[in-house]
Amino acid sequence: MKYLLDTSVLLRARAGDDALNEKGKRILSDPEADLYVSAVCTWEISIKFASRALKLPSSPSEFILDSFARWQFLRMDITHEHALAAGELPVHHRDPFDRMLVAQARLEDMTLLTTDPAIGRYDVEWLYCGK
Repeated sequence: MKYLLDTSVLLRARAGDDALNEKGKRILSDPEADLYVSAVCTWEISIKFASRALKLPSSPSEFILDSFARWQFLRMDITHEHALAAGELPVHHRDPFDRMLVAQARLEDMTLLTTDPAIGRYDVEWLYCGK
């Protein structure tokens, strides 16, 4: 099964805290699961770190590269098709990062792992991983 992590799931998984529910933890530890992290997450983390809205144990570059190495996450780039699909989504959610993740999950036939219940307003396979 292919899963796309949203930024909050990535950050919570890396923090190692109990902010994810059991189902989310089980998927993240399943060796058979294909876990993807989008360039959208890297972009969001970099912007929030630069504006001091997010604290990390290292620079965004080190944090992201270490995440890929530790968790063996697969990379997802942003394409023009993804951008067009994000722009065509209904405005259920104003966060451009989340809208892009929804578009990517839809186009790539993935389940979006999220801690944001507002994602459920979109026609996308998703799984709530928060508590």
